Amino acid sequence: MKLHILGIAGTFMGGVAALARELGHAVEGSDQAVYPPMSTQLENLGITLGQGYLPGNISADCDEIVIGNALSRGNAAVEQVLDDGRKYTSGAQWLSEQVLPGRDTLAVAGTHGKTTTTTILTWLLEAAGRAPGFLIGGVAEDFGVSARIGAGREFVVEADEYDTAFFDKRSKFVHYRPLVAILNNLEYDHADIFPDVAAIQRQFHHLVRTVPRRGRLIVNGEDRYLAEVLAMGCWTPVETFGLDPSLLPQAMGHESHGDRADSGSAARAAFDWTARLLAPDGSAFVVVHDGVEIGEVHWPLLGRHNVMNALASLAAVNAVGVDAAIVLPALSNFRSVKRRMEVIGAHDGITVYDDFAHHPTAIATTLAGLRARVGDARIVVAMEPRSNSMRLGAHADALAPSLDGADAVVFLHRPELAWDAGKVVGGLRGQGVTAADVDALIAVLAQRVLPGDHVVFMSNGGFDGAPRRFLATLQQAAAR
Repeated sequence: MKLHILGIAGTFMGGVAALARELGHAVEGSDQAVYPPMSTQLENLGITLGQGYLPGNISADCDEIVIGNALSRGNAAVEQVLDDGRKYTSGAQWLSEQVLPGRDTLAVAGTHGKTTTTTILTWLLEAAGRAPGFLIGGVAEDFGVSARIGAGREFVVEADEYDTAFFDKRSKFVHYRPLVAILNNLEYDHADIFPDVAAIQRQFHHLVRTVPRRGRLIVNGEDRYLAEVLAMGCWTPVETFGLDPSLLPQAMGHESHGDRADSGSAARAAFDWTARLLAPDGSAFVVVHDGVEIGEVHWPLLGRHNVMNALASLAAVNAVGVDAAIVLPALSNFRSVKRRMEVIGAHDGITVYDDFAHHPTAIATTLAGLRARVGDARIVVAMEPRSNSMRLGAHADALAPSLDGADAVVFLHRPELAWDAGKVVGGLRGQGVTAADVDALIAVLAQRVLPGDHVVFMSNGGFDGAPRRFLATLQQAAAR
């Protein structure tokens, strides 16, 4: 079969392309913006890419068109597909029909940490000899790709709550029917499609309804919004993970049946999976399961949030029969995902990071982890508000507090941004300035950084290659 994938450069659709190629399908695709790391993966797969959503980019002999959720009615390629009566589907539907049948699916859902947790979970299953398949919303350093079919029974999928396609407004994760589902956290996001938190909770409950009673729900026990999701009804055994028992919502039940969870007898005073930090930056911790210490972790990741991601992953592998204590040492070699606090390079004592930031909570926790590692060294952030929620201003009030861990911020305020970034910059604890384009941002940074600084580029897009361009600027200045 020959497929054309519209939106192929997105992290999810690029993974679909990789899986289709591995299954023996011919694959081509098109997109508006193609940038690393997905562009590199597609190039390595030998997939022909068309620039832009032009009807002529779709070969006449394609058997099916897989349409990404970034495309809507009015798009020239979409309109042509509909007018021609061609067969089309969504990426999530294609995955559910072509890859997941007969597999034990482990799905990782949540506002934050999906990509990292999916990768940790996959790495632990690999360490256990399970040879899992996976689809990750990023290129995993330890695997070199974002997706593979895998020889084992398990398939791990990053389960996004964003809508499926212009013709299917359900969240993508309702297609996956997992045996094990991680509910990592839940906050308001995706302001372009969800009016409020309650709308997102309903989608999460649709996912909960699909997990069989022989399966497992692995739930962040500190999250009150997830507790409310379970209170809508839960038919699957629940295991909680968390670090601070004082945050455990009283509605968080461990196993319940019927239309509503039993929020009284099922409530617990502690988490099933927790950790005792051995280092304040989260780089070392003891894992505790059911009150028993099962081992220590010393790994390269930073932050409380990544300790939580590890606990969720250990609980999930345990749910499919893997002894968590046996695979625990594998975390010491874990290399995470590209663009998750990825060190691009260093020059003259200035370290440059590329981070996939899309929400104030993720920004704050990432900077807290870095601060715990670098101490009093200066942290300088280059911020691009690129996600739909960011561009709509849904997180504008929370942005300045989330950047409190930075000593200086250069905020990319493109002319098309619909709200005034001056309020954000004015509310920063550290120094803040705006720049109208990436060239100006790099120039401002180059003038302000000092030896010993840690410069973090935060964006959920390509940022016009800013991290590597900035590093090259530093190197060229030193060569003159």
